[in-house]
This record gives sequence, C-alpha cells and structure tokens, in this order.
Amino acid sequence: MTHPFLDLSPLGADRFAAIEDRVARLLSTGQDVVIMQGEALLPLEGAIRAAAGPGTTALNVVTGPYGQTFGDWLRDCGATVMDLAVPFHTAVTAEEIRQAFAEHPEIDFVSLVHAEAATGNTNPVAEIGEVVRAHGALFYLDAVASIGAEPVLPDAWGVDLCVIGAQKAMGGPAGVSAVSVSDRAWARMAANPKAPRRSYLSLLDWKERWIDGGRKALLHAPAQLEMLALEACVERIEATGLDAVMARHASAAAATRAGAVALGGGLEPYVYEARDAAPVATTLRAPSEVVASELVRRALEADPAVPLAAGGGALAKEMIRVNHYGADATPGAVRASLAALGAALSEQGLPVDVEAALRAVEGAWR
Repeated sequence: MTHPFLDLSPLGADRFAAIEDRVARLLSTGQDVVIMQGEALLPLEGAIRAAAGPGTTALNVVTGPYGQTFGDWLRDCGATVMDLAVPFHTAVTAEEIRQAFAEHPEIDFVSLVHAEAATGNTNPVAEIGEVVRAHGALFYLDAVASIGAEPVLPDAWGVDLCVIGAQKAMGGPAGVSAVSVSDRAWARMAANPKAPRRSYLSLLDWKERWIDGGRKALLHAPAQLEMLALEACVERIEATGLDAVMARHASAAAATRAGAVALGGGLEPYVYEARDAAPVATTLRAPSEVVASELVRRALEADPAVPLAAGGGALAKEMIRVNHYGADATPGAVRASLAALGAALSEQGLPVDVEAALRAVEGAWR
C-alpha cells in the first residue's frame, strides 16, 4: 500500500536550494536566504543569539508581545538592552528611533517586529530602515506576519536579518521558516564567540556547511512535506501575483475596520489610526461591559469556522482579533466574522446593525 505523503522520493539539495531561491525572489533580495527546519521562532531566536552578545547594545522596539520576547533573548545573550515601548494601539515612528540613537549613540543592534498580528499594528519599516542605516546599526526584523500581506523588502530597507514564516498571509505551512542574512550580519555572527554552533539554532552551521559548500549537502534530513508545501505556497503566490495577494489582505483589513464601526454594539478599532493597522489582522476593542474572550467564545459557538480570537494574556478582557490572513483574507470570512460578533453582542443586549456592517464590508472592499 502506498501513500502520497509517505512514499515520496527524498528531497535533494538541488530542490531545497531551488525553493530557497524562490523565497529570495519573493523578498526581492540578493542576500543569502536560509530555510530553517522549524516554525519561525527557530530563526527568530537563532538570529538574535548569533548576532548579539555581551558587547552588543541593542535598541529593542516593543509594539506587542514578540518585541517583549526579543528583549528577553537579547538580555539572555548578555546584551545591554534599551526597550523602546509604544502603546499597542499605535506604531513606532522613525523619529522615535532617531531620538533613541541621539540619546544612546552606542546602539549597534535594532530589533523590530514589522506587523504584530497579536496586537494588530504595523510599523513603518522603510522609514525606520533609513534611520538605522544612517546610524550604522545592525537591523533585525520579524516579518513573519507581514510577508504576503504588505511589502517586505530587506535590501531596499537595509534589513540585515529578516525572518519570515509561511503560515499567515502566505497561506502556507508552519513547520518551516526562512531568514535573509546580509554580509554584515554574517560578519557579526562570525565575530561573536557566543554564537551557537553545532546547534539546531545555529545559522553559522548553515553558512559554513551549506552556503559555503555550494549548497550541495544538507545539514540534516529536511522536513520534506513542509518544504514541498512551502514550494507550493510560493508557486501559488507567483501565479496569483504578489501585488494581488497583498491587495486582498489590504481589502480585508479595510473592510473589517469599516464593518466593525458600522456594526456598533460598542466595538471600535483597537489600533486608532488606519495607517498603523496591520493588513494581516484587525484588532477590536470590546465594549467595557463585555469581556472580549467571552464574546469570542459565544461567537465561535455559533460559527466555529470564523477566524476570531481574543487577545492574549491581559488583553483577553478587552481585545478581539479578526485574523483575516491567507485563506481568510476574503469578503466571506470578514462578513461571517462580523455577523458572528454581531450575534454575540446582541445576546448581551447591545444594539447592533449587522446589515449595515455587511454593507460597509461591501463598500470598503477594493
């Protein structure tokens, strides 16, 4: 008995390298791209531990929970860390980065999340990149949520370490991820005695044993099914056109925001300004008399397929998240999410207008 998932020919180095090349084209980068065999936390942590150490002075921008995690990793590496925290309902500005450099010219590493799916904000990386490049710091970017939903251009933006994952806007697998690495970043890693080596976290292992070897022999057995799923995912984006995929996510965000406002019931956008709102997910502030996690629970009971979640941790009381990414970046998913929320709010005795919300979705979809 054969099985299409189990009886595949081994994935060779040439096929692996070809998939890396397609990911590099997706990023419009001439930097080295390494596909790592694990969820995006693997290269996110590996890149920090490779490039940061006791001699590093890092500016860690916190616009959501992942920024907080990066600060913890940097401190664990022995780096001196300055957190630049901004309210989760907004985005950091290039001017705030410039001011941090003026106050601490010794900063030589900047860590930033592009789009925070958990809080629904997105940061202006192109503008920030200009400031970081002028200062000369190494620039580390988490673009896991943003890739496929908005432009991600490591070369044009001066990003030295850009980590992506396929499981959100790309609509692909979660079991593999990728990082683009500049020559400056490789040099920083090579000079760091604390950088992981002979480790699953090690980027230098990939550099020395894979890239420097001409990409002829893989370090270990690849996650074959995930690699093939990533290849199919990139192929689908290429066939559709990256601009069209990003436009679909932008429409989903605009329609969700407009529909939530029209729905009423006390819902309002959690991220104040539309320009700061991520196209991958829209966060909403629940009315004060309702617990967000309970409202989401009731909405999911009515329709388990809608892409709704409550905020994590302390945000569970006030934040609702509509995850309109990948296969859910559609008018149908947005309409269903708002209808489910409307029904749950109505059960709580709050006045809603579902028909107005659906009309607003229709009008906002571009």
